[in-house]
Amino acid sequence: MFLESKLLRLRYTSENDLDFVCKLESDKDNAKYILPWSLVKHEKALDDEDILHLVMEERVSNRLIGYMIIAGLQNPNKSLEFVRITIGDKGKGYGKEGFKVIKNWAFKEFGAHRLWLDVKVNNQRAYNLYKKEGFFVEGTLRECIKGDDGYESLHVMSLLKSEYYEEADY
Repeated sequence: MFLESKLLRLRYTSENDLDFVCKLESDKDNAKYILPWSLVKHEKALDDEDILHLVMEERVSNRLIGYMIIAGLQNPNKSLEFVRITIGDKGKGYGKEGFKVIKNWAFKEFGAHRLWLDVKVNNQRAYNLYKKEGFFVEGTLRECIKGDDGYESLHVMSLLKSEYYEEADY
């Protein structure tokens, strides 16, 4: 067990979870918004001391509902990258809850100064979640990813420790 809330549990990803993770990434509703990793890349991430690879379970049923990846655990600047959150069962608040739990961990337990991420410009659901969670757009990397339908742009977003503590809910 890594962290938990009333709704979900976050635990370290095991090799046994990687089939679930890869299947979730390859789902058409998810794959268009992320850059899927190979099984080998996920396996390497499990052993990388700079990466936190977590699966999310529904707290009551223990059913796997998603996963997240955080990088920068060894960054001397205390800047963590929220590499990915992917949810299989959308619209039930799991992503929002997972995000709140990991923000709390990042700033209160890990002692991060900055939590940042990038999001595809056309991923409105994720973008809206990040904005509601206090993230600010720092800039846009224009047409930086080549996709099947041409080039796509990314918003770079971040939340600083001082901004986190200014939020009313915390």
